Formats: sequence, C-alpha cells, structure tokens
Amino acid sequence: VTTHMIYHVFLPALLFTSAYQFPPEDFKKNFGIISFLATAGIMVTVGLLGAAIYALSGPFVSLSLLSALLIASILTPTDPVSVVSIIKKSTGNEKIADVVEGESLINDGTSIVIFSALFGMFAENTGFNIGSFAGEFLLVSLGGAALGVSIGWLVSKAIHFTHHNQYQVMLSITLAYGVFNIAEGIGVSGVLATVFAGIMLSFEYGKTGRADHFKETLDGFWEIAELSVLSLLFLLIGIETAEALAFNAWVFAIIIFILSLIIRYIIITATTQLFPKWRREISWKEATLISWSGLKGTMSIFLILSLTSANSGEADILVSLSFAAVLISLVVQSLGVAPLAKKLTK
Repeated sequence: VTTHMIYHVFLPALLFTSAYQFPPEDFKKNFGIISFLATAGIMVTVGLLGAAIYALSGPFVSLSLLSALLIASILTPTDPVSVVSIIKKSTGNEKIADVVEGESLINDGTSIVIFSALFGMFAENTGFNIGSFAGEFLLVSLGGAALGVSIGWLVSKAIHFTHHNQYQVMLSITLAYGVFNIAEGIGVSGVLATVFAGIMLSFEYGKTGRADHFKETLDGFWEIAELSVLSLLFLLIGIETAEALAFNAWVFAIIIFILSLIIRYIIITATTQLFPKWRREISWKEATLISWSGLKGTMSIFLILSLTSANSGEADILVSLSFAAVLISLVVQSLGVAPLAKKLTK
C-alpha cells in the first residue's frame, strides 16, 4: 500500500510541480550537461558504483553483482528540493542550482527504468544481460519522454482556450496524473512522461504573455499540494525505516555512501572536462558542489520499498543498506551544503 501510494499519488504531484516551475530558458541553456548527466551519466554511475559495492562487500555482507547494481540504481536519483535554494543563497550562482535541479528532474525517470530492468532480473533470479537491459531501457525511457511531450503540448494548447483559473488548475491536475497513468498502462515510463509533460507546458506558456499569470494561478494550488505531499511522505519514511535500520552492517552502509559521493564527483568532473564548452563554464569547485548537492530522497525511498516485494532473503539486507545510505545522505549532505558552498566560493 505504501509503495503504491508513493508511486501513484505522491510522485506525479512532486514531479509535475518541479517540472512546470523549472524556467524554460534555464533548461535550454543547460540542456547539454543536464541531459548527459541524467542519462549516460546515470548509466555509467550505476555501473561503476555497483562494481565498487560488489568489490568491497566481501568483509561485510555477501552480495551478488546484480544485487550491488540494484543498490547503485537506488542511490543514483537525486532529490535536491531543500538544497537548491541554499545553493542560490550561499553562492549566488544560478547555474549550479539550475544544473542540479534540471538533472534531478530527468534522472528520476532514468533511474527507475534502470532499477526496473535490474529488479526484473533479480526477482526472476536470472543473471545480468546487457542486451535485454539496453533494449528495455531505450523503449521505456524514450517512449515515456515522447508521450509526455505530445500530451503536454496538446494540453497546453487546450489551456489557451480558457481564462478561468479553476479550469487551468483542473487541466494541470488531469495532465499530471493522466499522462502518468497512461504511460504506466502502455508500459513506458510514467515518471519521464510526467516530467516532460510539465516541461512542455512550461515551454508553451513561456511563448505567451500570460505565463506569469498562469504560473501564479498554478503555484497557489501546487505549492500547497507539494508541501502536503512531502509532509506525508516523510511521515511514511519514518514509519517504514524504523525496522529496516536495525541491522549490523552500518559500517558498510557508510562506505556505500562515501563511494556514491566519490563516483558522482568523478562522473561530473570527467563530464565537464570531456566537452570544451562545459570545461570553460564549470570549474572543479562548481563540479564539487554539484556532486555534493545530489542528495537522495523520494525516488530512492520508493525504489527501496519496491524491493520489499521480492521474495528473497537477500532483499532484506539490500533494503537495510539502501535505507541507511539514503538516511546518511539526507542528513550529511543537506547539513553540509551551505558551509561547503561558502568555503568553495570564497
């Protein structure tokens, strides 16, 4: 019940709110690095982090490579809701905040597609198959994005025909939940469909003089909805984690958290050095701050709760390790982002 509620009730609202509020011009400006980090960057991160977890697991717990990759896929989605405003206040650097926020919008969808493919192999007790994984990843992710763009465009045109605030809000609710459930029903990514529908709505309204009025109307509803959903979500997290955190491999959970930070830093630094344009725009200090700001949250919790449905003894330790790593991330990274930002920008 909790997993279903998070996925079908909470997630569409949180994803849609973030997507339609993300400024279209910022998305266009940073599209290259955002899309690269949230797709290819995520896949490389899962591979490297999974391999590192598997290599170091021996002295602590017994894990297969597939189990290690599952933990890695749980820890790749980022949820920087609380840190974006801190970055802006601490550094005054809008670019870092835009990259962090834009990446988190898309990498939720990428991560769940990767997790679902790996979880299918784990539940069926089959080995890791790169061919079937790649095929499913492309179909589910590209299908979800295409559906979101097309339905988001259609609904944005429909909103042009109404001047009633209540109808605009109703259409946005229908879009957020409708496109999510249509996508899930036909077997593509509901998360990516909702994100791209929200982005498309923002793009279309950015072309008109009514954008500010439109967003003001929607903000009145969706900001209250977002706060309510987040409050309930963290209450559920507290209830669900109590039992899972009573285990004896906390040292390894801390190691996993440190590995996730190191590998994310390596990926972001390598990405910015790979392309001359990004190399000029993003220094190693900014790369460090982007890496630190990728704390775990809603999507990671949902993926962990999905693991509990697996009828496997190994699933219990995966749940405990993942919950512990996410909890450490929420506490350490959220508390550390302000002092780190101030230190790096001196």
